[in-house]
Amino acid sequence: DSGWSPNGDYRMERFAGDLIAVARALGRRPVVVGASLGGVAALLAAGEANQPPFAAIVLVDFSPSMEPACVERILNFMAANLQDGFASLADAADAVAAYLPNRRPPADLNGLRKNLRLAADGRYRWHWDPAFVTSKHRPAANSDFERLSRAAERLRIPTLAVRGRLSDIVSIESVAHFQALVPRARFTDISGAAHMVAGDRNDNFTGAVLQFLTSLSQGSDAASTE
Repeated sequence: DSGWSPNGDYRMERFAGDLIAVARALGRRPVVVGASLGGVAALLAAGEANQPPFAAIVLVDFSPSMEPACVERILNFMAANLQDGFASLADAADAVAAYLPNRRPPADLNGLRKNLRLAADGRYRWHWDPAFVTSKHRPAANSDFERLSRAAERLRIPTLAVRGRLSDIVSIESVAHFQALVPRARFTDISGAAHMVAGDRNDNFTGAVLQFLTSLSQGSDAASTE
C-alpha cells in the first residue's frame, strides 16, 4: 500500500538504496531475506557497500545468472491484465493458476485479496505500479550479470542460497556459478517448490531459514538440503 515512484524509476539501485535505508533505521544490522527481486536488491546492497549493512543474507531463488527467458515470463505475467484488471478474485485466481500450474489452487480466495487493489470501477488490479513493467527505468529481464557477479564476489557476510527444486529461474548450473563466486555460501534445495519458494513450501522454507539463523549463533558452516 505504499506510494509509487512519481517518475517510474524502478532501477535496481533504487531498491538497494531503500533496503539500506531501512536497515540503518533499525539501529542494528539485520539478517535480510530477499526473494527474486528482493534478492537482487539485497545482493547489491550487501556486495556494493563499503560497510555491509546486514549481519547475514538469505537469497531465495536468485542468482546472478538467472535464466533470462524465465525472468521475461515473470514480467509478461505482471504485464498481463495490467490495465483492465479482473472482474473478481476468482478471475485473478485463474490467472495465477495458469501461471503456477504446479501449485494447488487455494480453497479460500481471501488470501489473494491482499495482493490486489479494488479500484473505483469495481475491478481488481495487482498492487504493483504499472510503470514497474512499462517504464524505461524498469528492471531488465537480462539483469546486469557482471555487476551482480562482482557484488557476489565481494560478499563477506554469512550467506544462504535457497532454491526451489522445481524452479525454472535458477538452474543447478546457476547455483554452481554462485557457489564459485561465494565459496562459503550455504545452499538449500527445497523439494516441491518452484520460484515462489515460500508460497509453495512455507514450512520447509521457514525451517531452512531458522536452521541458518541457529547455525550463525553456533558458528556452524554446514550446508543443507530440504
